Amino acid sequence: MPVPNNPGGRVAVLGAGPAGMAAALSIAQAGHEVTVYERYREARPAGNILNLWPPPLKALRVLGVDTEDLGSPTDSEFRNLRGHVRVHVRQDPETKRAYGGGFIGLLRPELYERMLAAIPPGTLRFNQQVTRIEQNEQAVTLHFADGSTAEHDVLVGADGIDSLVRRTLWGDTPKREHRLHIFGGFTFTNVPGSEPNMSVLTHSRTVQGSWTSIRHKGRDGFQWWVLTATDPDAPAPSDLKAAATALAAAFPAPLPGLIAQTEPDNVQRWVLRDRPRLKQWSKGRSTLVGDAAHPTSPYAAYGAGMSIEDGYFLGRALRGVDLTDPTAVQRALQSYEDPRKPHTARQVQQAWILGKVFHHAPALLRPVRDFILDHTPLLQKVAGDTNPREIQKQLALIQD
Repeated sequence: MPVPNNPGGRVAVLGAGPAGMAAALSIAQAGHEVTVYERYREARPAGNILNLWPPPLKALRVLGVDTEDLGSPTDSEFRNLRGHVRVHVRQDPETKRAYGGGFIGLLRPELYERMLAAIPPGTLRFNQQVTRIEQNEQAVTLHFADGSTAEHDVLVGADGIDSLVRRTLWGDTPKREHRLHIFGGFTFTNVPGSEPNMSVLTHSRTVQGSWTSIRHKGRDGFQWWVLTATDPDAPAPSDLKAAATALAAAFPAPLPGLIAQTEPDNVQRWVLRDRPRLKQWSKGRSTLVGDAAHPTSPYAAYGAGMSIEDGYFLGRALRGVDLTDPTAVQRALQSYEDPRKPHTARQVQQAWILGKVFHHAPALLRPVRDFILDHTPLLQKVAGDTNPREIQKQLALIQD
């Protein structure tokens, strides 16, 4: 991709997750010098299982990431325990031809490896703990735990739900507890009832039990997860696989069999949380991407995907911008965040609402809820029709 004819500025990215790596790739394509500071000694995947929609896949391709044979394309359905299909996620035929399906099921380590391979040498700096951030009209100054400092023209906070950059810009806010937790794992063993290229989300009265085809480094398999209400302050179960097995006992094949074939070390647990929506992401020479801007429940299955999209759009907003000009920087950062906020807020809030509907409805209302979901098109309209239209809008905005 040609680099725009503009004097390159100096951009710091805090955090080497998908948001930070995507931002670094896009900003480098915009002709600026990028440094990614990561507090750990390596870029560490936060979890194992992952789904991506077509827009982040398109963004990755444009950013120079190798997406050949990355993940397993799937068709997606919501079902009840009896197998009745409540939602079929509709797909545009052209999009399906280009990307193979809706969800792309994969494991996080391979995504990280592919993105890291595309990062220009010398961009990543590990074991860099930033303790304090200052900014003025001329620059942003990072203060590190070892006493050193670094100056940059722009700072990108890609440092997750507990973002130092977000706290510095906008102060601290409490996390919003969803009072849910999820157990997830993967296996490369086929079991009765499993179907290739499918993503099936099944709900009982109180539990979601789901599975998705995956492809990881040339191997086909399946990821699964079970999700239910919890006290967020309660200790984690001592045996994660046993807890997942008990939650999935009433579900149809292949879910119980997939869990049975999963190695205990390949089972993980997350407590679901997000933060209140920010009206503004950017201030001065600093902005936010990914979970630093809009922490997202896994119920959306879009957290990593939106993070990648954020990074892509931020770099595009900085093309041709003189980063020594504070007014130009602020205008560019605002042009990045304004189109992103409605889309990301909708995904975050939909995840919150679905968690409430499926896992926190009063016991007396659950039969009524299930009757409505089984016999009306309500859920189809919300999850099967509206969400794909949002996907098409995002695809159209990502240009090579």
